[in-house]
Amino acid sequence: MSLSSVLSADAIDSALKDCQAPDSFNPKKFFQLCGLTKKSPQEVKNVFNILDNDASGFIEEEELKFFLQRFSPGARVLTDKETKGFLSAADDDSDGKIGADEFQAMVLS
Repeated sequence: MSLSSVLSADAIDSALKDCQAPDSFNPKKFFQLCGLTKKSPQEVKNVFNILDNDASGFIEEEELKFFLQRFSPGARVLTDKETKGFLSAADDDSDGKIGADEFQAMVLS
């Protein structure tokens, strides 16, 4: 399964264009622009599974750094500030990684 099977290519492009500049990435805004906030809980979980590069059941800080590249290989890497901000916004249990439920809660809240 690919992200384009859940989200439209145009919406992904729009979301990526909005955060091209370093330190301009806002996860909530990105999820809205790419259309993820309008998807079902199961579709959000499917997207989580695609983003969980090592299939550990969590998105760790190292995977978050390359978050945008999972949407488009030519996208930039998140800055350390953006990565840490994303992690702290979604990591409800403070275990240093984002689980499927935490990801779903952040996207759909």
